[in-house]
Amino acid sequence: MYSPSTFSTALLMTIASGICWGSWANSYKGTRGYAFALFYWDYIFSALACTLLFAFTLGSHGPLGEAFLANLAAADTANILLALLAGAIFNVANILLVAGMDMTGMAVAFPVSVGIAMVEGTALSYAIQPRGSVWYIVGGIGLAVAAIIFDGFAYSKRGAAGGPVSRKGLTVNVIAGLLLGAYAPFSTRALTIGHALTPYSVTVLFVVGALFCCCFANVHFMRNPLVGESVKFSGFFKTSARNHLMGVVGGIVWGIGTSVNFIAAGFVGVPISYSIGQSAPMVAALWGIFVWKEFAGAPSVAMRYLVLMFVFYIAAISVIALAYNA
Repeated sequence: MYSPSTFSTALLMTIASGICWGSWANSYKGTRGYAFALFYWDYIFSALACTLLFAFTLGSHGPLGEAFLANLAAADTANILLALLAGAIFNVANILLVAGMDMTGMAVAFPVSVGIAMVEGTALSYAIQPRGSVWYIVGGIGLAVAAIIFDGFAYSKRGAAGGPVSRKGLTVNVIAGLLLGAYAPFSTRALTIGHALTPYSVTVLFVVGALFCCCFANVHFMRNPLVGESVKFSGFFKTSARNHLMGVVGGIVWGIGTSVNFIAAGFVGVPISYSIGQSAPMVAALWGIFVWKEFAGAPSVAMRYLVLMFVFYIAAISVIALAYNA
């Protein structure tokens, strides 16, 4: 299988994962009259197809490690189950993240949810795989917390430009963040202990777990949505080809980001790869501000807080990257 041979390559892969994770939600923003619970079916099946493509190409050829199918056959059953469980937890978190994005916008939902996940997921992953300087990682987490706080200030100062503050939306974002961080230790365990899974195997199982969870969680949210009215499966078949295409694009972009993040984790360790990948909020905020105009007309003080959010997120990622060689 393929694995990066240098830190610079792995670092570029983690940054690419952050760009993908921060961009995939634009595909949902680009739909027209398509409930996110229906959009999610296009998204999750496309993500699975994307990760399988990685597994049967880069994950099955090369001198390093076990090929994808051979690894699945030999890996510890506990690791397989943990990878599936990680995907199921992620799936619920991701559904809530999309709902939170609907309520508060990308510029708010991603920094709050993914910022919380960065703190929690990095800490829990490091407890299982203590690779890199703990002080640099703790410092980076502290800077990320500051970025989250500044983003909250920006949201509170947005005022009439963004409509009234939605406590429900912020609550959904916080819960999504806690769940997004909770899956990390399970995937870390599956990648590192016993007869471990390869990055390609864990990625595929992760998405399979998410898809299985969809049969319960997504169906529930179709009937009891957090935003809008309930929907039926018939709506999936009646919507436009454009809406289906947007779902497919979103799944592929997320699938690429997830695959390269796990591949990089095989070299630098999950805590570092995961935390740098959480640069997604900066990317999402840029989309929200410059493309979707979520802060159009906001007072200058809100924009200053957003600038501080970007500065502290960049500093957090930089410090965590230094943890590898410290």
